[in-house]
Amino acid sequence: MQAGYKKHILQFKRPSGTSRGVLTQKETWFIILKNDGKTGIGECGLLKGLSIDDVPEYEEKLRWVCNNIHLGKDALWKALMFFPSIQFGVEQAFLSLASKDPFELFSSKFTQNETPIAINGLIWMGEPGFMHHQIQQKLEEGFKCIKMKIGAIDFYSELSILASLRKKYSKKQLQLRVDANGAFSLDRALGKLELLADYDIHSIEQPIPKGNIWKMRSLCEKTPLPIALDEELIGVFDVTEKEKLLQTIQPQYIILKPSLVGGFTGSQEWIALAEKFKIGWWVTSALESNIGLNAIAQWAFTKNIKLPQGLGTGSLYTNNFESPLTVDNGSIFYDQNKNWKPNLIEDLCI
Repeated sequence: MQAGYKKHILQFKRPSGTSRGVLTQKETWFIILKNDGKTGIGECGLLKGLSIDDVPEYEEKLRWVCNNIHLGKDALWKALMFFPSIQFGVEQAFLSLASKDPFELFSSKFTQNETPIAINGLIWMGEPGFMHHQIQQKLEEGFKCIKMKIGAIDFYSELSILASLRKKYSKKQLQLRVDANGAFSLDRALGKLELLADYDIHSIEQPIPKGNIWKMRSLCEKTPLPIALDEELIGVFDVTEKEKLLQTIQPQYIILKPSLVGGFTGSQEWIALAEKFKIGWWVTSALESNIGLNAIAQWAFTKNIKLPQGLGTGSLYTNNFESPLTVDNGSIFYDQNKNWKPNLIEDLCI
């Protein structure tokens, strides 16, 4: 078996704001496997400034994986404990290599274009006018669930936007999620949650910075609206530690980003524990290209998902890869009338 890797810089169509800053490009890496005339591909979705494996030796670790590809998927996954995005890329690459179609990792009614996946429409931070424009666009596109990033502009301006939405749409007509990315201060977080609760918010992701375990537990006990852990899961590798975290904080939801929590295997460990403790969950992409997004969507569908998922990021880039993934009427489809970019894998090979 031969293995190689390649770096690719994804360019945002327009700068995208979060509480951690404005994104203009996204670095990603691909692992390509070749064996007996077949090819497999997996995306290592590194997210600068957030991924626990955003370290100087990242490329060196990719080189080590390719030099030791003979160890196989399971052994490599265990050896890559502190490199969750590479764990995810390795899982994808081996599944891709073993499939008849290198891009159909999990055959299902989703890949057969029989059943789509409901998703949330993502609203990036910015000036109120820009955020209103994004929201109007998502509503016109048929989204019934909108996720708004908050925490970078004036909080009362954000409340005003939510209030204007609730004047037009009830919670039965439109589900509202907000994502603070840890932006709220510890002493003001509960007060802000109480104000947000007036607008029938479905959930808030990561209201305070990760690592404040006992403060987060207190918030989850007192909160007037459901809290979803996101960044809090990053860097927690051991199953015992995962269980301890969920038992301690007792959140209402957790958000699973396979690139950040160890791929499908790491995500499944979190799901098993969440279901044990009756904690809700959903899956979100972490700004991968269509290659990684495709893998996440196919896997998520196999989990018998019920809530809208966070899988609407494929249209963010000017240089993403042509694929069958299509967003329409608030859902993502695998349109068999569309194809992956011809010779995509060969183009990525060195």
